[in-house]
Amino acid sequence: MTEQIGKVILDKTLYPGRDLYCDGVVEDELLAIARDHQPEEFDRIIEQRAEWPLLYHLSSKRANIVEWLPVESGAKVLEVGSGCGAITGTLAEMAGSVTCIDLSAKRSAINAYRNRDKENILIHVGNFKDIEKVLPEDYDYIFLIGVFEYGQAYMDSKTPYEDFLSILKKHLKPGGRMVIAIENLWGLKYWAGCREDHLGTYFSGLEGYPADAGVRTFTRRGLEELMQKTGISEYHFYYPYPDYKFMTTLYSDDRLPHVGELSNNIRNFDRERMLLFDEKHVFDNIIKENLFPLYSNSYLVVIGPGVPDIYVRYSNDRSPEYAIKTEIYRTEEGELQVAKSPLGDRAVPHLEQLCKVCRSLEQVFTDGKTQVNACVRSGNRLTFHYVEGKTLEEHLDEAMEHRDTEAFAGFIRRYVDVVRRNETAEWKDRDLIFSNIIVEQDVWNIIDYEWSSGTGCEVERMVTRALYCYTLGSHRRKLFVEEHAEELAALGYSVALLPQIIQQEVAFQARVAGDGISMTSLREKIGMRVINPQTMDQRPGVLPRVQIYTNTGSGFSEEQSYFLPQDSISSVIDVKVQWPKGTVQLRFDPCMEPVLGYIREISVEEDGKSTVLQAFRPNPKGRYRAGRMGYYTNADAVGGDFYSFDTSDPNIVIQYKTNRDAILHVRMELLKLPELMAEQRG
Repeated sequence: MTEQIGKVILDKTLYPGRDLYCDGVVEDELLAIARDHQPEEFDRIIEQRAEWPLLYHLSSKRANIVEWLPVESGAKVLEVGSGCGAITGTLAEMAGSVTCIDLSAKRSAINAYRNRDKENILIHVGNFKDIEKVLPEDYDYIFLIGVFEYGQAYMDSKTPYEDFLSILKKHLKPGGRMVIAIENLWGLKYWAGCREDHLGTYFSGLEGYPADAGVRTFTRRGLEELMQKTGISEYHFYYPYPDYKFMTTLYSDDRLPHVGELSNNIRNFDRERMLLFDEKHVFDNIIKENLFPLYSNSYLVVIGPGVPDIYVRYSNDRSPEYAIKTEIYRTEEGELQVAKSPLGDRAVPHLEQLCKVCRSLEQVFTDGKTQVNACVRSGNRLTFHYVEGKTLEEHLDEAMEHRDTEAFAGFIRRYVDVVRRNETAEWKDRDLIFSNIIVEQDVWNIIDYEWSSGTGCEVERMVTRALYCYTLGSHRRKLFVEEHAEELAALGYSVALLPQIIQQEVAFQARVAGDGISMTSLREKIGMRVINPQTMDQRPGVLPRVQIYTNTGSGFSEEQSYFLPQDSISSVIDVKVQWPKGTVQLRFDPCMEPVLGYIREISVEEDGKSTVLQAFRPNPKGRYRAGRMGYYTNADAVGGDFYSFDTSDPNIVIQYKTNRDAILHVRMELLKLPELMAEQRG
């Protein structure tokens, strides 16, 4: 049985008759948007509604993860787990044909409506195990974007992930590629306090996943072992940053991130998170120790032949007039080149202007000590030489870390000389900051001059802006510049100009963003908080107004509750209360405000013997088994025995089986959660 929506065909021959998974009413909303609006309107709707499901399923930025791949115009593509079509449309624009598989009829309809004008999409609705049997075995590309982690659900076998790979591999033509995007089990964001993406709990992946989780991600080593078990020997790892869902930058083993590059780490669009440390500083140390592949938040694995690109950066969090893509790629001769391409026709004039800036700068930097990385235009694409070496920013960092103020000042003095000559150019490099200059022995290379200006590039203004941008990278830089402001003033730095510089930067960023809003602003609008334990009020300030509820078989009620005497402010609870005979459960409410609770002990004493109770884990449906001994809370487990009660009604439900009177002993400590949680720094 087939159905047609626009030009898209849905094959429901093997559909079981009902959707076995659904996100609820939000899917009806997604269906209405896809049916009643064009894809060009989606980003505006996302900004207006500011809801995570709409952002995740409809954002055009989701396609960054596949757009860079060299999918040829006649390629035959298979997309497993296509869902609401976040990447289907981009694949259809690149390839000759796209065959999708998804178990949900509603999600497949959403996919079809948003791509109704494309005539090269076929969507099979039903179970992968049934559908794959009727598929050909000559696909050029097979995509699994956010799908492989659900291998248990797809295969239902003792070795689901190996079986999933083996079956997919047989549908790939010789020389074809399989592309897998998945979270890294050991991604740094999880260590820093992000919840596990699929379960929504803290540290559950790091702790090894509960046996009934139904989903799992892998480390790099874990993925490599799976590929080796299935006879896959040719594969290439890439590292999407901040993650694969909304990738802005793609790194590879041939171009890993440099110190200072990974500063956009607050990306909790879907749920609140903790902020246990500054991920930028930790990433910097990880990079120095050559450990980044172990802690990248996500992986993109290309199984099969390698591809030319070793680095890609998408600048499409901008107005369409400035939306471009930057690539570092290897030529057939093995040389590295850089390319910039427009992401749409409206950005073509922006790149044309970049060529004018290049020619203008080349006319003033002629002594060989400062060189401009020249661009060559071919159609709408600009290419540049790949310049290796440390950025001026990295050299300044080294001087700062060694407290070598003389070396730091020496770099700034030479930078001032470069700025003076830049000021004489017809088209001046407005963005001549330290990260855009690579120092190669004694030669300074200006590698990025995307933003130009005819005026406003005086020495004092440029030096002050460059140092301001430098301090945004870390608190340590800010302190260093403030400490040496007087010495830097002699070189052109002006504290008095800073308010004006900051105001101009805000205006500039607004102009670049256009009518849209940045992903950072969108995250704030969605409203998922960042809880920073270091900013919590750690002074004694919680009033532990303990309320006890007893359940004798008919549930909890206010009538069967009482308060413990408490007339002083304290951060410690250490109480013993009666467990009456016939009680099935006892609910312990420690206070009436949001708190971070550390449970030291929950035990029951009976006939002189004390039994320490442990926390329950819920089953896959989020429920707890009645009758067992232990406790559960309405909090989020932060780690160990710490719980974040982000509610004005914190409670702990305790279960214990006894036919006698007993005594419940609860020892815990409380820290107040402030009304305003920590937001992104810098």
